[in-house]
Amino acid sequence: MARPVILTIDDDADVLSAIERDLRQRYNQTYRILRAESGSGALNILRRLRQRNDPVALFLVDYRMPHMNGIQTLNEAMKLYPDAKRVLLTAYADTEAAIEAINIVQLHHYLLKPWDPPEEQLYPVLDDLLNEWSSRHKPSFEGVRVLGTRWSPQSYEMRDFLARNQVPFQWMDADAAERDQDVGRLVQSLGSNELKLPLIFFPDGDRLEQPGWEKVATKLGLRLHADLEFYDVAIVGGGPAGLAAAVYGASEGLKTLIVERQAPGGQAGLSSRIENYLGFPAGLRGSDLTMRAVTQARRFGVEIVSPQEASGIRVDGPYRYLRFKDGTELSCHALILATGVEWRTLDIPGIDKLQGAGVYYGAGATEAISCRGEDVYIVGGANSAGQAAMFFSQHARRVVMLVRAPSLGASMSQYLVDQIQKTENIQVEYRSRVSAVEGEDRLRAITIACDASGEEQTVPASSLFIFIGAEPCTAWVASLLERDQRGFLLTGPDLMRDGKRPKGWQLDRDPGLLETNIPGIFAVGDVRHGSIKRVASSVGEGSVAIQFVHQYLSKV
Repeated sequence: MARPVILTIDDDADVLSAIERDLRQRYNQTYRILRAESGSGALNILRRLRQRNDPVALFLVDYRMPHMNGIQTLNEAMKLYPDAKRVLLTAYADTEAAIEAINIVQLHHYLLKPWDPPEEQLYPVLDDLLNEWSSRHKPSFEGVRVLGTRWSPQSYEMRDFLARNQVPFQWMDADAAERDQDVGRLVQSLGSNELKLPLIFFPDGDRLEQPGWEKVATKLGLRLHADLEFYDVAIVGGGPAGLAAAVYGASEGLKTLIVERQAPGGQAGLSSRIENYLGFPAGLRGSDLTMRAVTQARRFGVEIVSPQEASGIRVDGPYRYLRFKDGTELSCHALILATGVEWRTLDIPGIDKLQGAGVYYGAGATEAISCRGEDVYIVGGANSAGQAAMFFSQHARRVVMLVRAPSLGASMSQYLVDQIQKTENIQVEYRSRVSAVEGEDRLRAITIACDASGEEQTVPASSLFIFIGAEPCTAWVASLLERDQRGFLLTGPDLMRDGKRPKGWQLDRDPGLLETNIPGIFAVGDVRHGSIKRVASSVGEGSVAIQFVHQYLSKV
């Protein structure tokens, strides 16, 4: 935790050195003692401190300074740190100025120069002021801070990226600067009317303007590149299936790598609540499950590269080569694809430009607080939509679920159906869909069509969360691996046609249960044709895949 600052300001170098010396002698263990030789210099220091979110406990300012006297300096300093204690150093002839300062800047105390001995003339006064400040001070947030606007897709993507990677951060809405004093002071400290948002502040004082994921990931110390050129098994995808495969592979002695495009956990990592996972009778958050799985994998020596996107695969003898979007490549003996699925988009004119600005695919947990007291609309009737509805019901005034089916029971677990029916501020509209959206820079309204009656109704809306099924992330391997009509990877028995093995298959055995049409390349979890879209089944497939990897490696 950063020590609070005591800032002393004086244009007289000798006086400044003397007061700094006495302050350090008494307070250096608890406070940071900073100095400035002018009012403008002091304000530059305060702007940097505000941008770092560092606390300032006390100003000790000389009255007689050129260009900007002590009262003027304190008047400007208060705009950045209004809670800091304010003390004026004056000569005997300047006592009228001290009285003026009490009226203008609510001065807490003034001290006459010289203040010797400090044990009698300085420390007792400052001790009382600092004790009072400490008793009321609330520690500042010390992690990553994001300054942006709620309706900016770039700001949403950055918040989503940090949340997925479980990086604690503080969100600050620049549009709320007039209502939120802390945000207002930060914006004022930046001194620019043309801020390039989102602006990311780091605890060490660095900041990045409109950065991409790669820059932020590098600054946070995330691993973007693999350490080695060869691995026993490489896993593409860090969701439950990929993490399970990594844990079992590494624990059994295989040099194991996970490559994840966004953040470990996949869609399950964003789930607000998983209540039917074996061994957790009270349920658990997807982020908690992810955190435990990542910790377990790393304990066994799994190397996790994220964010990094795979772009292609090639085969050369016993080696499978994985190529990345940045042009680098690595090889492995066995490759496991656990890339999962992406949410299917809603095909409505104009909706694409509103993504991240009121229209969201997936849980959107980072938006929950922003939705407090508002109406939230959720499209979908399966488990993910139900979990999101329960989560948002804790924040929103009302949650409206738009479900095309005549009931929830056909696609949603009964425990969720029961919870939704018992939650007063969740309203379910059956046989309903969104037929139009309105808004230029952000979502303003949606049109709801009732298929049963044929009627349409346009209602104001600022938040629309969409859960209408998923599509596999397999386009990048389409030229090499066999897929079904929807793009899911075919494995094992699904590759056999009329009792014949896949075209080009050269081994004297059938493909293994989770093996693709290329020996040594396996598919697990939601990306696989015929998989059960549940966290537990993905974990099971990931762990079982390692058995097939061992069998394959034993004959390589």
